[in-house]
This record gives sequence, C-alpha cells and structure tokens, in this order.
Amino acid sequence: MIGLDTNVLARHFVEEANADAATQRQQEAARDLLESGHNLFLPKTVALELEWVLRSYYGFPVEQVLQVFDQLLNHACLQLEDRPALEQAVSGLRSGLVFADALHHASCRDCETIASFDDRGFARRIRQLNLPPRVVVP
Repeated sequence: MIGLDTNVLARHFVEEANADAATQRQQEAARDLLESGHNLFLPKTVALELEWVLRSYYGFPVEQVLQVFDQLLNHACLQLEDRPALEQAVSGLRSGLVFADALHHASCRDCETIASFDDRGFARRIRQLNLPPRVVVP
C-alpha cells in the first residue's frame, strides 16, 4: 500500500496553466500513481490539509472541493483512514460546515458532547443542523 501526501493529491487535482517543467512532471507522476491500480492510503490529516490547500491556496470554491472529495471517496483503489468520518465531514461541508469543523465533529461521533469556544461558527452550525454529538461552550 502507498500512503499519499497532500502535495501528490494537489498536483493531481490542480491544473496549472503555466506550470513549469518540474510541476508538469509532478502532475504526470501524480496522475500515473492515482491511475496505477496500486492500493493507496489517504490519512485523515492529508484530507484535512488537502481541503485547506485547495480552498485557501488555490481558491477552489466549495463545489469544486466537493468534486475532489467525491472522486476520492469513489476511487476504487483508495483506502481512507476512518472512512465514516470522512464521509460525514464531506456531508457536513455540503451542509455549510467548515470542513475542519466537520471532520473534528465526525471524529468525535462516539462522544457525548464536544467542548469548543467557537460558539458563533462551529457550535451554532451544529445546533442548526441538529447533529449529534452536541457542541457545547464550557
């Protein structure tokens, strides 16, 4: 099994029009690896970082980030660390949650509550969506 780093996935999903030769080689290598049929592994931390890179660095809108995650979730040779949490986080992103908050929430799915000082964003949105576990402000 081959573990994937964020930069490999970014090279696969980001098309840079004016890419230099080194970047083009990396894009080809990333595409070849993802299409190789090898068993691949996506850690949750890489998924978290990938969303941030696509959104913050490359300026992907939410819809485009969701397309990337849909492809990853449906990739035949890709094993996801804690697939249920990633699926739930992608669903949360679709519902308007920040992806990081959605992944934190999904990773705590067996907890009674989650303590957070983010009452304006995270806690409020979880209440609005009526999702368990509740997020409480200590």
